[in-house]
Amino acid sequence: MMMTDFAALRRNMVDCQLRTYDVTDRAVLAAMDSVPREDFVPEARKPLAYLDQPVALDQFGAADRALLAPMTCGRMLQSLDVQPGQSFLDYAAGTGYTAALAAELGASVTAFEADPALRSVMWQILTNRAGGAITVAEGLPSARFDHIFVNGACAVPPESLTALLSERGRLVFIKGIGRAGKVMLYQNAGGAVSGRAIFDAAGPALAEFARIPAFIL
Repeated sequence: MMMTDFAALRRNMVDCQLRTYDVTDRAVLAAMDSVPREDFVPEARKPLAYLDQPVALDQFGAADRALLAPMTCGRMLQSLDVQPGQSFLDYAAGTGYTAALAAELGASVTAFEADPALRSVMWQILTNRAGGAITVAEGLPSARFDHIFVNGACAVPPESLTALLSERGRLVFIKGIGRAGKVMLYQNAGGAVSGRAIFDAAGPALAEFARIPAFIL
């Protein structure tokens, strides 16, 4: 059986998906060309790692977690304008792919994943890759961050995360479930957080940011 040439697939992802989808930041492109996306998905789904679609992580025990599609991930990461030395929170981190990309950009990265089984898998992957350079948090940190990346779709704005933004800090997430989703970029300015839609996208729904049903009398 021929072995899959993941390096060639990764280069094709950068050239044919990212560059054609308005991902122009050289550092982001270099990071996504360097970090082996196949290392962050279940063994049986490695051949799917570079397709233009999310990759489910349910085989690791989390039914509602997935790696975002490469184009979505790359453009969201680009919107944050991550600089070396800045603090970065990867929320709903899954197996830590976005955390690894942010570390490649030189950020000081904290990865948080609420699912214990998936968090254990992430810790193993990141430890093998980064030698402990990325902090894997067991609980949601209380520190402030320059950047927060939410790996999933939120029916309502994630206010518990906007409260963690430092001054001028940025947060990116998908607002809306299914095909109606839009990527939102929020920024904290003097304690006032405001945001704008930057492009259409879809991602796995995050239960903690679901809309609470209203009771009608």
